[in-house]
Amino acid sequence: MHIITDALPILPPDIVHQAVYAALAEDWQGNGDITSQAVIPANAQGHAIIRAREIGVLAGLDLAEAAFLAHDSGLRVNRHLEDGARLAAGDDVATISGPAQALLAAERVALNYLGHLSGIASKTARLVDAIADTKAKICDTRKTTPCLRVFEKYAVRAGGAANHRFGLYDAILIKDNHIAVAGSIAAALQAAQKKADGVPIEIEVDTLVQFAEALDSGAQIVLLDNMTPEMLRAAVEINKGRAVLEASGRVNEDTVLAIAESGVDYISVGAMTHSALTLDLGLDIDIN
Repeated sequence: MHIITDALPILPPDIVHQAVYAALAEDWQGNGDITSQAVIPANAQGHAIIRAREIGVLAGLDLAEAAFLAHDSGLRVNRHLEDGARLAAGDDVATISGPAQALLAAERVALNYLGHLSGIASKTARLVDAIADTKAKICDTRKTTPCLRVFEKYAVRAGGAANHRFGLYDAILIKDNHIAVAGSIAAALQAAQKKADGVPIEIEVDTLVQFAEALDSGAQIVLLDNMTPEMLRAAVEINKGRAVLEASGRVNEDTVLAIAESGVDYISVGAMTHSALTLDLGLDIDIN
């Protein structure tokens, strides 16, 4: 259920190209960049550098590069860093050179992807750094931008955290509404266990009484939702290593260490993807 590897995954090129072409089509609407076409000579060449304007962690270079190279633009991209790199203000990220009209036409799409994903990676890294001396691992949630999930979860990995399930299809997560319909924690778990077919089963609880019921019903992964650090420590003591424990709810850079020090295995954070600020990356261009 939780994907943890040391290597950053490779984004499938077909998914990258599909997303980038859709973003460029949205921006161009068939006419292209009419401003650049009006004021930049067709044969003008440009040389530009993408630079970090604040500290952070880089993510999204494949998408940015694909935007510049789309439609046989004639542009050349030279990366100076790779995704996952820690950035200082002023760091050069990549150099782009070639036809100036094409460079300017792709600039905003490239920077939108790069800034958004680098913002997620940067927020993730701050949380990961905050609990570096504990055993807990940070992981993400399904609280992602529609149609950008694969990229946003990739950015979480670039920031040093783990991925939770990618969708409703690859793991069972029994939440409070499922339990309400099923009738009880035991009934929900029993039904899931009969139909799991090898996929992981996790169940959400928000009280220690519910947690004890989940353990007694054979739960192997338990999501402890919105519990205080004191409650989390009590759950860890009750658990005695029987189930994998994940904490969630109201997790931020101020609260994450106390949660991690409770002894839980994972801490899921929706804010990494739904509330990360765009990292400030700019493109400076010279026209020859």
